[in-house]
Amino acid sequence: MSVDRAQRLFLLAMGVGLLPVALSYGGIPEKSLPLLYGISAPDLPTRHVFRAVMGLYLGMICFWLAGVVLPRMRRAALWTVLVFVTGIALGRVLSLGLDGWPSSILVFYLVAEIALALTCLALLTRSPDRATEGRA
Repeated sequence: MSVDRAQRLFLLAMGVGLLPVALSYGGIPEKSLPLLYGISAPDLPTRHVFRAVMGLYLGMICFWLAGVVLPRMRRAALWTVLVFVTGIALGRVLSLGLDGWPSSILVFYLVAEIALALTCLALLTRSPDRATEGRA
């Protein structure tokens, strides 16, 4: 499989795969937060924060899907995936140190984020940097 195709498939998988996560945060937080994270009866500020997080996820998903169809956006989209999943994973690692072990779904998210960051890094290092192409 070509690097270009692998990058497009990865970005598409990120977009499609994170859509349910985004919607679980903000779609109907009074139903999803207790079910997934044990947050009972989220109050208005909590719902507001989770809906804002949903908006961040949806915005990133749109950018990643743009990277699927627009070659000039692909590297930038991959970099944002790397920053996104690495940042979230580092926050989770900090929480492990400060707060202890969370529920199993959140540990699964951490493992997935580390794997996604490594995959994204591999895809970035295997593709030519468009800014340096043609220079030699």
